[in-house]
Order: sequence, then C-alpha cells, then structure tokens
Amino acid sequence: MPCLLQSLPTTFCFPYPKTSQALPTPNSSVTAGSAATKTATSHGKISKTFRRIQASTTSNTKFKRQEDDYQSTLEALNSKGRFPRKSLGQHYMLNASINEDLTMAANVKEGDVVLEIGPGTGSLTNALVNAGATVLAIEKDPYMAAIVRERFSGLDRVEVLEEDFIRSHIRSHMSTMLASKIPPDGNLHAKVVSNLPFNISTDVIKLLLPMGDIFSEVVLLLQDEAALRFVDSLSKSSEYRPINIFINFYSDPEYKFKVPRTNFFPQPKVDAAVVAFKLKQITDYPQVTTIKSFFSMVNSAFNGKRKMLRKSLQHICSSPEIEAALCGVGLPPTARPEELTLEDFVKLHNLIVKTPFLDHLE
Repeated sequence: MPCLLQSLPTTFCFPYPKTSQALPTPNSSVTAGSAATKTATSHGKISKTFRRIQASTTSNTKFKRQEDDYQSTLEALNSKGRFPRKSLGQHYMLNASINEDLTMAANVKEGDVVLEIGPGTGSLTNALVNAGATVLAIEKDPYMAAIVRERFSGLDRVEVLEEDFIRSHIRSHMSTMLASKIPPDGNLHAKVVSNLPFNISTDVIKLLLPMGDIFSEVVLLLQDEAALRFVDSLSKSSEYRPINIFINFYSDPEYKFKVPRTNFFPQPKVDAAVVAFKLKQITDYPQVTTIKSFFSMVNSAFNGKRKMLRKSLQHICSSPEIEAALCGVGLPPTARPEELTLEDFVKLHNLIVKTPFLDHLE
C-alpha cells in the first residue's frame, strides 16, 4: 500500500472522496490559528487566544503536548495503513486550533470527565487531555481505536472503548467512571465533546440529550446545515421538525461557530459547525402527563405535517375536542403542527391526552 505521506504537500489521489484532493500546506487555511477560525460569525464568536494547558498523569509526570496538523494526522493513518472509511463517515480534523476552540466551547477544565465519540487519530482527545480532562473515548473502528490507545498508552486519564456508540451501554460506562470522582456534594456531571461523523448526529443527540442526570453539557461538531436546523426553535419554519421539539424539551441549544470544510481530510462537501446543548435536569423538563405520551403525540402531529391537527390527532380524541383544546391554547382550530411552539404542544398535550390513551402506550 503506498505511503500517504510520500506526496506531501502536493495533490494526490485518495479513494474517499473519489476526486483528487490537495493536501493543505502550512500556509493554507487549516494552519493552527488560521484566520478562518478567528472570524466571528452571525451565530457565535471564536476566541482569538487559546489556552495552552499542560496535563499531567496521576504519577505527576508531565504529559508532553503534541500538535495535530495535516502531517501528524496522515502519519497516524499511515502507521496502520488506513484510509478514511466512507461507511463510517470519517473526516479527520487537520487544525489543532479548532480542537482547542471545541474544548473551550465546553469550558473543559482540570478534573472534568469527558465522553468523546469517534476520537479518530486522537487529535481532539489530545486537546481535552491538555485542558486537564479525563477522557472516555468510544471508537467503532478497531484500527483507529488501536491508534488512540497507542498514542495515550502512558496516560491513565484516557480510556478507549472499541464499541459502536449507538449500541453502547453509555449510562453504565459513565456511571462507573464518575463513581470514583464524585465530590462530597455528590454533584459531578460529565461532559460530551465530539467531532461526530455527520451520518450519526441525530441518533447521538436522541441518545444523549435525555441524560441530564449524567451530563451537564453536550458539545458537538456537526454538519453546518444540521446545526442551524437543530438550534432553530422557531415554528412556521420549513425545517421545523419533531427533533426541534425534542432538543428544546431536553436542552438549551446554542450555535457556537462555523468550521469551514477545508479543515477536514478528506474534505467533505459541506461546512461544519459547533453546537453546545446545555442539558436540563428532570425537574426543569416541561410538565407533561408522561414524556412518552407527549412525544407520541408530537410525532403523530408531524406525520401528516400539512394536515390540520384536528385530523392528524383523531386517534387521541375527537376533532371537536381537539378544536376546543387548540382554542384553549390560543390557536385557531385549523392549526397545523409547524405553527406550534414547544410550549403550545405541552399545553395541547395536557388538554387532550387522556388515561385510555396513556394505557395504550404502556
């Protein structure tokens, strides 16, 4: 297999994507501290200065800071004869400054426990460790898991699990890790900081956001288009979906900053962005009869998005009852799901969902 580094920094052919792609040079837009990462966007700002924190092991020996750039990333891949796998949505970060921005967006500090999903070559893991975190990294690809294990083999604050995160018993894993670190007040929460494969972002969000008892914050690097959609809580938008209701039910989302596609290898067809989800505690959830019945109603409402709610929710109660409930919420009897905010759905649910319907859901 040809060495990936032989042609640096010239153009070379790579099987993913199908077209040839030029590797960034030290003067290109992916250089650490580049202007691209320092530009304020309409949604958030990126810090112009980065913390340089040396992390230490429990044996008090200093962890040597390792810079991650295009060359170190490709060296790591080449060490295992690996090509990025399209089936796993693998796009590797080439800019150390963005990893630091991502770490800062989550306010990672000494003593934090952080879950990282898909560590790849360990570039973000490195930034998290340098900020003082203990990291649980879950990696599906056995070759990449081996790279991260080898890279941090002398550091006991990094644990690598070779698992599919979607099928992982994450609550059990995190409970075990947190048990040894719980402070006297018993109020320790972990954080999630990850550069996610774009194709699993919705599944990951659905799994993590209801875990406010485990995590205080979930900070993810996502496809920019998806990031904008996830933080849009406004009704009457063409992109308004049940996922918007779900996200705002369990968290307070915030768009942090945009990450140009040129910072990844292989370069994807779209830009990325960082979103922080501040998770709510159970006591802060909207008050509904049951969460299960609430989301069942929301999903039913959007199954016929252009249908009026008096039609799409007829399996719950009669049309006249739905119309009366809508009027009680301050909405017209002809209202459609995209016209309702989270608060509207909560009020409607508590008016129309009755005990027989709840029994049916059990």
